Amino acid sequence: MATSTEKSAYLRGLIDGAPFLIMAVPFAVVFGVVAADAGLQLGQTIGFSLLVIAGASQFASLQMMLEDASIVLVLAAGLAVNLRMAMYSAALVPHLGKAPIWQRAVVSYLNFDQSYMMSILEYERRPQMRVPDKVHYFLGVASLIAPVWVIATAVGALVGAQIPEAYALDFVVPIMFLAMVAPMLRSLAHVGAAFVSALLGLALAGLPSGMGLIVAAVCAMMVGAAIEVWMERRA
Repeated sequence: MATSTEKSAYLRGLIDGAPFLIMAVPFAVVFGVVAADAGLQLGQTIGFSLLVIAGASQFASLQMMLEDASIVLVLAAGLAVNLRMAMYSAALVPHLGKAPIWQRAVVSYLNFDQSYMMSILEYERRPQMRVPDKVHYFLGVASLIAPVWVIATAVGALVGAQIPEAYALDFVVPIMFLAMVAPMLRSLAHVGAAFVSALLGLALAGLPSGMGLIVAAVCAMMVGAAIEVWMERRA
């Protein structure tokens, strides 16, 4: 049974996570609409959001599907975009590494941008928090966003299935990526990586099965990492 501090931490997580619904709901609805337009069935679309729970990765994979890429390239695109989750996990280890394994398994499943960001900020603000309190805060943030994400995806898929083929919404995918990427360009490394990815993405657009996207993503990550190292050496 949860203690009073654990319940308090969970409630704070719910409150802190609630504003993200303003972004998550329309984002998930758009994904559902585009997925339906791309030919995915309702169950496939819901399963996509239920298993992945990562908007950027889902849109990247869906873009590869729209380009008739092989399943290997689709998975590679999703994994490449979601590599940041590995860094999130490493950053959470000092805070949640001593939690029971089943709790860590749940946290790993619900580890996405919003749950990670809010939790790390909370842990820094309250260094006295116990491990159980930290787990409950994390779950408070995630347990509100995750189910709403899946439900909104289903709504989008149902709406998208009613849209005539003449009104295809494939163009929404790159627009959504631009909307996500622009606010994240906060350093020279980010700008460099974005520039290289855009340049190579256009130059290699003629490669079959969306292979150009994979090459552009890998090269962009390498350039971003190289700029980060260079800037650290200069500091």
